[in-house]
Amino acid sequence: MKTTAFQRCAPFIALLLFLAGCSVNPVTGEKQLSLIGESDELAMGAEQYTPTQQTQGGQFYIDPELTLYVREVGHKIARVSDRPDLPYEFVVLNSSVPNAWALPGGKIAINRGLLTQLDDEAQLASVLGHEIVHAAARHSVQRMQKGMLISAGVAGLGFALSDNEWAGLLMGGAAVGAQLALAQYGQGDELESDYYGIVYMKKAGYDPLAAVELQELFLKLSQGQQAGFVDGLFATHPPSAKRVRENNKLANELGVGGYRGADVYKKKTAILRKTQPAYNAHDEAMELAAGGDMSGALKKVNEAINLLPREAMFYSLRGRIYQQQKQPDKAQADFDKAVSLYPEMFVYRLHNGLTALQLNNLSKARENLNRANQVVPTSIAFLRLGDIAVKDNNRSEAIAYYRKAAESSGEIAEEARRKLAALSQ
Repeated sequence: MKTTAFQRCAPFIALLLFLAGCSVNPVTGEKQLSLIGESDELAMGAEQYTPTQQTQGGQFYIDPELTLYVREVGHKIARVSDRPDLPYEFVVLNSSVPNAWALPGGKIAINRGLLTQLDDEAQLASVLGHEIVHAAARHSVQRMQKGMLISAGVAGLGFALSDNEWAGLLMGGAAVGAQLALAQYGQGDELESDYYGIVYMKKAGYDPLAAVELQELFLKLSQGQQAGFVDGLFATHPPSAKRVRENNKLANELGVGGYRGADVYKKKTAILRKTQPAYNAHDEAMELAAGGDMSGALKKVNEAINLLPREAMFYSLRGRIYQQQKQPDKAQADFDKAVSLYPEMFVYRLHNGLTALQLNNLSKARENLNRANQVVPTSIAFLRLGDIAVKDNNRSEAIAYYRKAAESSGEIAEEARRKLAALSQ
């Protein structure tokens, strides 16, 4: 009789369960399976925080004061949490997709696209409190452990990356971090994060009714399936009428009333609102380009650049449009500009390196592809570094790069294997 994969893995799963034992959830006090210790939890979050940020748009460097404000509110909530000693960090990401996420160890991010939907500081505190609970209650770690048990191995986390440009090319910690950030939470985890997040809000002096308002807004938007929300916040934090009811019940039990901070929030997000037309133009350009209208996309991205000429993202998009129009020299100039404005961002380095290789500028291509891989390793960067090594007649280096690229999957891995085979002849 044919055995299933689960039956074949059952002895290994039983051994894991036997060796692991149980721990106590630091938020709920309930016993739970613990395969990943706290030191590994903290190391995982620290290692994956920067690359995960970059796969989700990078930092919103246009307004560093906004990140400082979000950080201040986040730490106000974290101090009254059940794990106040976690090394919490908070960052605003440069993405129009409304979302927020938490990695193990208290590494939290919120997109500017979600900040534009909020009315006051209390609603911001609600979002951050929710994510703090995900970190404090080790929800990401628990999801990883479930993935391990299902696949009987750390390599198979069982999560899916979002359908984005680089999803299939990410390697190492960047891929794991993106999986954790974008994986959907179950209703139990969401209700738990809602509950304790509201408790933390109240302890910090905020009006818990803000959490109810937020869930009502999200539920309304999800039912209308507003573009962006379905692929962002609602994909990872599914709203429900039950969450609204439970939040409302708890808010009334704790006592409504408290700090709202509408005026402060309006002041702190003034630059965000002022620059929104530029990002709207960029997003329209993205849609036009995705639909094949490169001339329309070029017109829109130029509008974005005129409105906000210090935003690297806009030049990167225009460079990609020029690439589609077979104008690599213009593309190179725009990727150079993007890199000069945000040199740490892997995707700008990656595009710059790939375009430099196309123009046969090997030294520039090598430098940018290596710099990209230092932050977020990708199979395409390893593959093209192998091509550069071949051009330099460095066979051993080419083999090393191709082997690395071959560890991935899809067309990139197949091309790497073909080139490895050719070098072995």
